[in-house]
Amino acid sequence: MKKIFAIASFTSVLLASCTPKATTATAPMASTSTAEQIAQGKTIFENSCTRCHKLPDPTAHTSVQWVGIMNSMAPKAKLTDEQHQWVYDYIVSVKK
Repeated sequence: MKKIFAIASFTSVLLASCTPKATTATAPMASTSTAEQIAQGKTIFENSCTRCHKLPDPTAHTSVQWVGIMNSMAPKAKLTDEQHQWVYDYIVSVKK
């Protein structure tokens, strides 16, 4: 009986470890910002980012890469979720 329980437990652990892992980076969201909000995003980008480092080139990274960059930098810049979205939408709009 102990062998059956051990095999069942091992099989359960093995199957659970083979399931896909959730990613922490969120997928880029479609632009929901207005032209005015995107302009505000540009201002926030220019003012917030230059406090700590040289202003990054928006065309230097893909929109997917910017998701990760923004997710790590927005808390340091103390951006609200709304400001975060506006800055992201501005950066992505530059590439178009």
